[in-house]
Amino acid sequence: MNIPSDLRYCTSHEWIRLEGEIATVGISDHAQEELTDVVFVELPALGRSVDAGDPTAVVESVKAASDIYAPLAGEVVEVNPDVETDPSLVNTDPYGRGWIFKLRVKDVADASDLMDAAAYEAHIS
Repeated sequence: MNIPSDLRYCTSHEWIRLEGEIATVGISDHAQEELTDVVFVELPALGRSVDAGDPTAVVESVKAASDIYAPLAGEVVEVNPDVETDPSLVNTDPYGRGWIFKLRVKDVADASDLMDAAAYEAHIS
């Protein structure tokens, strides 16, 4: 399984890529495999303030609907319109074009509380 080492992970299977104070958020390859075919993504509102752990987006598959939680506290500053028009990107490119939203993070240091790739791999094993 492909678990990029440059990302941080949540126990609820979200990942973040931190660039300065902006965190790109998506779901892991493991999560998309568990969901199977993603058919719909409900994106959060721009400007929405969230706390870590808040349900922020929804991914629906042929099996179930799953909340996507904010990995860190912040403000939604961008959403990915591509996953709205082509939800299968969450399946085919979960760490690339299948990202879901971006947050301006309140405290970048909080990212150190998230799992690195090795810890996430152990978590899903």
